[in-house]
Amino acid sequence: MSQVKIYGVKEPLRAIRNRLSDVIHGCVVEALQFPINKRAHRFFYLEPDDFFMPEGRSENYVIIELMMMEGRTVETKKKLINLLFERISQQIGLSVNDIEICILESPAHNWGFRGKTGDEAAITYPINV
Repeated sequence: MSQVKIYGVKEPLRAIRNRLSDVIHGCVVEALQFPINKRAHRFFYLEPDDFFMPEGRSENYVIIELMMMEGRTVETKKKLINLLFERISQQIGLSVNDIEICILESPAHNWGFRGKTGDEAAITYPINV
């Protein structure tokens, strides 16, 4: 299970929303061996005055948070992060300085979907990759 939150300044983020979602999903499918039909992305559009960012970032600065069940190796998570930097930069045109990524993990028993906890639900894709 993985859910993605993308934060950014409203207008620039809205302009790239669909393409960015496609790129992120492609990276998740490749790195985490996710099924193609398992996309859960949420976009959070912020007014410029509501989004304080580090020095040296442009109005295109985005924060990508990926919440997932524990179980992926360090190598798998690094692969995902590196794919995101590479493909978002190449395919969307964002500078790597304008991309911030954080992976947050929690145990399967902390998740609930389809009427069950994550450790009881039948998951059709690998978690321990």
